[in-house]
Amino acid sequence: MSLFKSASIVSLLTLGSRITGLVRDLLMASAFGVSGLTDAFNVAFRIPNLLRRLFGEGAFSQAFVPVLASSKARDGDEVTRRLIDAVATALAWVLVLTCVVGVLAAPLLVWALASGLDARSFDAAVLMTRWMFPYIGCMSLVALSAGILNTWRHFAVPAATPVLLNIAMILAAWLGAPWFASMGIEPIYVMALGVMVGGLLQLGVQVPALHRLGLLPRIGLGWRRVRDAWRDAGVRQVLGLMLPALLGVGVAQLSLLINTQIASHLAEGSVTWVWYADRLMEFPTALLGVALGVVLTPQLAGARASGDDARYSQMLDWGLRLVVLLALPCAAALLTFATPLIATLFHHGLFSADDVQRSALALALYGIGLVGLVAVKVLAPGYYASLDIRTPVKIAIVVLVVTQLFNLIFVPWLQHAALTLSIGLGALINALWLLRGLVRRGSYRPHAGWGVFGAQVLGATLLMSAFLVWGARHFDWIGTAALPRAGLLAALVAGAGLIYFGALLTSGLKLRQLLRR
Repeated sequence: MSLFKSASIVSLLTLGSRITGLVRDLLMASAFGVSGLTDAFNVAFRIPNLLRRLFGEGAFSQAFVPVLASSKARDGDEVTRRLIDAVATALAWVLVLTCVVGVLAAPLLVWALASGLDARSFDAAVLMTRWMFPYIGCMSLVALSAGILNTWRHFAVPAATPVLLNIAMILAAWLGAPWFASMGIEPIYVMALGVMVGGLLQLGVQVPALHRLGLLPRIGLGWRRVRDAWRDAGVRQVLGLMLPALLGVGVAQLSLLINTQIASHLAEGSVTWVWYADRLMEFPTALLGVALGVVLTPQLAGARASGDDARYSQMLDWGLRLVVLLALPCAAALLTFATPLIATLFHHGLFSADDVQRSALALALYGIGLVGLVAVKVLAPGYYASLDIRTPVKIAIVVLVVTQLFNLIFVPWLQHAALTLSIGLGALINALWLLRGLVRRGSYRPHAGWGVFGAQVLGATLLMSAFLVWGARHFDWIGTAALPRAGLLAALVAGAGLIYFGALLTSGLKLRQLLRR
């Protein structure tokens, strides 16, 4: 299966996940609006997600997937299966301890993330954190399964899995919230129950896929098997790589923690406004960056393990061209068309016109750094494939400091929207630094034609942006009824796509050749 076809499968299934996630957010915006209790849920949900990114698809995946891919390329399937069993055993016992500590330490975690919440919201956040904390255990094991399946080039199940969480939360908001309200229980609490059900469903669906491949991990329960797992050379290699990876991912999550802390001290609703901007920003970052990263990481690691430097560089070049081709117009759309997007999707029920404007400003400023946010997902695996996690970590630490300096400058001026601007600017710095490092060490050698390619993409993006600016200013997106507004949005987005790709083809860009390469 070609890299583009693999990336397309991941991207399409991720699109399904994002669409169901969008439906979830629409229901939540309509049912709960923006309040201190929605801030509480978003804080509580962010805590297990933060740790999931730390232990799951963050540091663990960055360390595990390259080691797994290298073992598969060099040592064969039998040795690799023993590695899987040992890693699964060690991970499972760490997760049990982590979940117990997390449930007990929930008040401290909420205070560290959002000490500015009022007393009622703080207590609600603590309770929901305790309900949802075991979710990290489910999702870390899902990350283990995804790493195995992706290495064997079975991308569909890991990419489709997040849909189950969204479906569970949709049912919780749609059916569970009225039921909780009828019993006199605060309806927002049902969302925590939905998260836990979704986590269990996501873990359960991995089992048949792994079983069919004969790769279902055998988790050791006895003391001897646990001891042997920790002594395994592969586990020690993963742990050795995880330590710098934990620092790197921890730096990124520390930035998120600081931003949430800042938002909790701004106007009530600031956490939620940024949350909805995050949700829309994650569409392009997941469909482009995450999909490419998932597909490229094991392939880059395999190329490195076999000494095929030309293939390694070619894959990076292909990935970066796709980033520029697809992320640049998305960034322009966020900058020029944020209000129509937010108004059409969320301006229903209790989500007010003021909420639209504040969320739209945060979303628009994400556009400044979107190319950087996506490019990092392609560039960082270039280092992980060489088992070099320290370099991206060092860069991430400096970027964290720079991002918070941006916050000091912009928050007094832009309030909550400054947080998204700072993240975007930091991501641009991060991506450029990673790119410079790969080029300087000779790992990545840009292929010919980047100048012409960049000019073609930039010209098409400017034409598309002019059309979107006209559409954003010419129509009343707040006052128009929901159904006509949705139809208008669909027509303008389709028109923008036609203008962009039409301009590319007119300029002579051979899309089919690029994708096949």
